[in-house]
Amino acid sequence: MASLPLQDRVAIVTGSSRGIGREIALHLASLGARLVINYISNFNQADAVATEINNNQSTPRAITVRADVSNPDGVKSLFESAERFFNSPVHILVNSAGVLDAENPTIANTTVESFDRVMNINAKGAFLCAKEAANRLKRGGGGRIILLTSSLVASLKTCTGAYTASKAAVEAMTKILAKELKGTGITANCVAPGPVATEMFFDGKTEEMVKKTEEESPFGRIGEVKEISPVVGFLATDSAEWINGQIIRVNGGYV
Repeated sequence: MASLPLQDRVAIVTGSSRGIGREIALHLASLGARLVINYISNFNQADAVATEINNNQSTPRAITVRADVSNPDGVKSLFESAERFFNSPVHILVNSAGVLDAENPTIANTTVESFDRVMNINAKGAFLCAKEAANRLKRGGGGRIILLTSSLVASLKTCTGAYTASKAAVEAMTKILAKELKGTGITANCVAPGPVATEMFFDGKTEEMVKKTEEESPFGRIGEVKEISPVVGFLATDSAEWINGQIIRVNGGYV
């Protein structure tokens, strides 16, 4: 039987207890990867993801690790847990952890506390994950850094200032990182979804706001998590080695 494209490779997916991160973790597992399911507060949801992956397996293929991506020690613990449990270097880092201000304030009305929180998790968190991955991922082929950003960096919608700025920072960092990883065989790319049906997207939005977003899409709808995960899955495989330093916008033509 032919082996799966990610057979026994070790992947860390941050923010994978729910939403896009959850779907990515399940998809990578279906491609043969062994998973670290990361969460900050949703243990039960994270445990459910790991249980789903471990069902009918003779040895565990997924573990859960609580860690705050904006804390350097937390990020280190993700890699240490993966290396120790799977007795293998980490091959794939997917940073899907992220937050936004559900009030959707204008820049003039964004509080400093809200700005700091968004930047801490989205920009600093991505930096810490990418930094650790750049130093610890397997060299010589198969190393993959995939950071989730947002199509808002291209659409520049009002009332998304802090969030969009945080994701723009990650996109700039990723392009530079890809060049700095020359000679390692590690690629670094961003996947930038448009509006996707997740708790985070719906939080704070009225029915009218959701309908307006749907109408902005050539497909007349918002995306689904299952439409994002295969793109991440492909970037994680050997077939995607020549894709490096790129921003892949997955949004149905939203922008």
